[in-house]
Amino acid sequence: MSGDFSLLVKPAGADCNLRCDYCFYLEKMALYPENRRPRMSLDTAERMLREYFATPQTVYSFGWQGGEPTLMGLDFFRQVFAMQKRLAPAGSTIANGLQTNGTLLTAEWGPLLREYNVLVGLSIDGPEEIHDRYRVYAGDRRRGTYRQVAETVRLLREEKVAFNALTVVGSHNQDRPVEIYEHLRSLRIRHHQYIPLVEWDDHDPTRGARDFAVTPEGWGRFLNGIFDRWYPRDVRRVSVRHFDSVLELLIHGRYNACTLSGACGSHLVVEHGGDIYPCDFYVEPELRLGSVHDTGEGSVFERLRDSAIHRRFVRRKADWHEECARCEYLWLCGGDCPKFRPRDDRSYLCSGWRDFYDYTLERFKAISRAVAPEISGEPPRMPAMIETWPVESECFCGSGRPAGNCHLAARSRSPGGRSA
Repeated sequence: MSGDFSLLVKPAGADCNLRCDYCFYLEKMALYPENRRPRMSLDTAERMLREYFATPQTVYSFGWQGGEPTLMGLDFFRQVFAMQKRLAPAGSTIANGLQTNGTLLTAEWGPLLREYNVLVGLSIDGPEEIHDRYRVYAGDRRRGTYRQVAETVRLLREEKVAFNALTVVGSHNQDRPVEIYEHLRSLRIRHHQYIPLVEWDDHDPTRGARDFAVTPEGWGRFLNGIFDRWYPRDVRRVSVRHFDSVLELLIHGRYNACTLSGACGSHLVVEHGGDIYPCDFYVEPELRLGSVHDTGEGSVFERLRDSAIHRRFVRRKADWHEECARCEYLWLCGGDCPKFRPRDDRSYLCSGWRDFYDYTLERFKAISRAVAPEISGEPPRMPAMIETWPVESECFCGSGRPAGNCHLAARSRSPGGRSA
């Protein structure tokens, strides 16, 4: 399987110093019952780096996640980043991101994060009252973490470390978009990522979403509320991850987020002991692809991406509900993330996404028409691609399917529809 891919690395596994009720990854501790304090060894880290650097990538991208990756301590990252520098192919580009709850970062981390241009993704769900609803310490679940996180925001800014806010959107904050947006702005955070919280009761989609999950209508209202506050005043001043992805698609005709594209497979997960999985939503025994310690010809990552298990996983995103093929917004979601699709393969968030695009798409197009000439000297690419891409050709989304049976399904089956 060709194409660039990134690594999502869990150096401390699912271990975390917080106990957020909505966390989907903490239960993964059960995968490794023999190790209650999972930690990646430097030998495993080096093996992972060697195998990844043996693959051709435009950018070698590492997302250090958890659990809580900073439990590894500063010295681990100091040694691993030095290893990256030593082992990477000559002339290559390396990108590191650190996704953290922000409670363990100190001023000592500043120079290292700055030296290696590490982008910190800092979890913050809004003002103190909202944030502390779920984001609490493991040792004292009555004690929220907001004040420490706010101090970390100040520290990262003082240390000149690039960071963005990761805001989980659930029933606890879905009706407060403007308040959350304004609060992040008050902290001088100008890069926002809003993440829908969807977990199933007893892991069974047919039983419905859990009480803390965002509702489909709530997700649409939340995004529309953020958009109203962002447009037009902050279009050039605040980066909202999903909005950026829509504009990237409109302007350049490229998918930069797996949520929008036609296939999974843009990254692989590496657990603390070296086990490899296709996605952090699907770290399951039956989807274990292999390990960085496996031997064989060529890079283990290339071999495992070509495996039957991985190929089946990649294709599942394109197995959307039959109604998706008639939807004018299919090219903007590809049926949505499989995690959000109950057994009938229709996205739980579908009505929310439709409300959002009904409300915003024309204005996104207006932004793209204004910005595209500044970037490339040409008009936005995507509207023309929607209109002219041959339906019999391989789809532009990367799924490998014919376009007429993929992201152009609505165009080929509904002539005159307003796909673009």
